[in-house]
Amino acid sequence: MIVLEIPWTAPLDAAAALAGQPRLALLDSAMPHDTLGRWSYVAAAPFGVFRVEDSEATWNGEPMAGAPMEALRSLLSRHAHAPIAGAPPFTGGAIGAIAYEAGQIFEPRPGLAGAHRAAQIDLPFYDRLFAFDVIDRRAFAIAPDAAAAHRLCEALTRPSEPRRPPAGLDWRDSRSRAAYEAEVARVIGYIRDGDIFQANLSHRFSATPAGGADPLATYLAVRRANPAPFSALLVEGVRFIASTSPERFLRLARDPRGAVVEARPIKGTRRRSMRPAEDAVLARSLAQSEKDRAENIMIVDLLRNDLSRVCLPGSVDVPVVCGVETYASVHHLTSVVTGILRPGRDIADLIAATFPGGSITGAPKIRAMEIIAELEQEARGVYCGAIGWIGFDGAADLNIAIRTLTFDGTELSVRAGGGITLLSDPAAEYDETLAKAERLLGAFREAAGEEAAA
Repeated sequence: MIVLEIPWTAPLDAAAALAGQPRLALLDSAMPHDTLGRWSYVAAAPFGVFRVEDSEATWNGEPMAGAPMEALRSLLSRHAHAPIAGAPPFTGGAIGAIAYEAGQIFEPRPGLAGAHRAAQIDLPFYDRLFAFDVIDRRAFAIAPDAAAAHRLCEALTRPSEPRRPPAGLDWRDSRSRAAYEAEVARVIGYIRDGDIFQANLSHRFSATPAGGADPLATYLAVRRANPAPFSALLVEGVRFIASTSPERFLRLARDPRGAVVEARPIKGTRRRSMRPAEDAVLARSLAQSEKDRAENIMIVDLLRNDLSRVCLPGSVDVPVVCGVETYASVHHLTSVVTGILRPGRDIADLIAATFPGGSITGAPKIRAMEIIAELEQEARGVYCGAIGWIGFDGAADLNIAIRTLTFDGTELSVRAGGGITLLSDPAAEYDETLAKAERLLGAFREAAGEEAAA
């Protein structure tokens, strides 16, 4: 592989230039940050696609022998290359999504089955892409050789088409306030009965755009409304996923200590205020909230346990406990859990040991997932799964797919939820889900208003 520095081009402009190619993938540091939001990537036209449906793996549509993660490991090793000194963190590999229902692959349980019509894992493989350092405004073309890199760059000269996000959307909620509050009360009942300590409950908003939905224009609308460090757009034909996630599920990166794992679970949310003084009070109240801190620490303990299954004994650490992070519409309570992967273990082992992320299931994880399936009564799809990249050099970076919109060719969907504990107030829990969903649902009202004003 070669890494060729090219004149600065904005990631969104590169995505627009490649939008006509199959399987456009944009991993977007839409909220730049020195460490969490530094790199963006754009790729299209993958040379192969790894998928898992009904726990059966395929490569370019052909069945693969063995368990899904063994099949993935085999494919990654077939294209493995050593890390490239001085290169961006991702220099080729898989970019895609792991649906929440992929949990069935790692922990098959009848109570977790859902009517999921899409792939549990969908990972196109790319050997040519653009990488962008959005802090220092540097851009790179990455390809197997110089000729391929130059052909890739030619795509940037293609004019992009005018695009408009869907308008006039009439969003429908899968739950009334009363129904959701009743389900919260049922979760609290399960907690009182000793089944669980916490469960992450959600509901779904949907709308049917009259003229379909343009992937890039739709993504740009939600990106403007809710910029976040782990944002993404994945396109497959007329279907697409547009994510503005603030949460990292897993990063795997090599440093002198070995293969270092980082997870950043979010638990605890406050709606922001337009008035700075009131906004500061809300942030302080979140930091001091007994309920939110307890919720966060429960998930930290769950993640410590998950990481201990594949990390060196004594290496799992919690360098940040309940730190307040501020985003466009909400404050979040975020902790950081790290560990060093045992020799001989890899990203496939790490995903199998930790997926789905504890922050969007609850604790204990399996019983919480059974209760979620019983109450929600529908598949979550990519919501609460993961989106990101897995490199041919063994590194990886995956988000938790929250604040994520999907389009199945007919319907736009957005799910929002929250962690329910014994201290939860059902009305406040419903309000929290509205706060989380509002930036995405309102994005299309804002976009329509901007067009009208233009």
